[in-house]
Amino acid sequence: MNTARPLASSERDEGATTATDRVYDAVYQAVLEHRLEPGQRLREEEMATEFGVSRTVVRQALQRLVQDQVIELMHNRGARVPLPSLEDARHVFEARRMVECEVARRLGGQLSAEQLGELQFIAQAEIDADRRGDRAEAIRLSAEFHNALARMYGNPVFVRMLTGLMPTTSLLMARFKLHGGQVCVAHRHVDLISALLKGSAPAASEMRKHLVELEQSLVAGPAPTRRRLRDVFSAYRDDDETTTGENP
Repeated sequence: MNTARPLASSERDEGATTATDRVYDAVYQAVLEHRLEPGQRLREEEMATEFGVSRTVVRQALQRLVQDQVIELMHNRGARVPLPSLEDARHVFEARRMVECEVARRLGGQLSAEQLGELQFIAQAEIDADRRGDRAEAIRLSAEFHNALARMYGNPVFVRMLTGLMPTTSLLMARFKLHGGQVCVAHRHVDLISALLKGSAPAASEMRKHLVELEQSLVAGPAPTRRRLRDVFSAYRDDDETTTGENP
């Protein structure tokens, strides 16, 4: 089980992961993997019970998640997963195209053997997860593929921007994607790798095509069915973490 959000370890100071980090990571991943649905409430007391931590720890994690625009606060009603609109999708994908097409253009024809191997490994793992019906893992790997490209480009601002855009992208897909399904289609990442090997122009063109295809797959539809928080966070909670309250 992988509970750390993409690139989390590179963004933190060295040292042990705190209880606040673990709650933060679990919520981030649950949003990314479509385990938490758009509009779902996040009640402090219920989350504290599920993770075996104090409400202070939960509150600190939620405050960080709000700052990173992963969740939102409602006046006098606590925290919830955002409900992005189709208008939000236009802004999100415009930003992603600006960042990721440039990343692809700069990386086109420049990948090292190690970088190529990493991308191929992620793409194959995503295909395998999709084939065995592990939707959450396929979604996580899809995001990791895009984050890996940004990391390989080497601009930390682009990495932070893309990491910030991924939860909203996932929520848009959960709410509006035609026929449901994961955020990206696995074989598209294989096509992207092929384009990256051909050079700058093919790489940028394939990335633009990929992101446009994702945006165009969004249509208005029925509201998703929401799961209990206990069921959502069981994937990220170790058995021994629910028995003791940890310091932040």
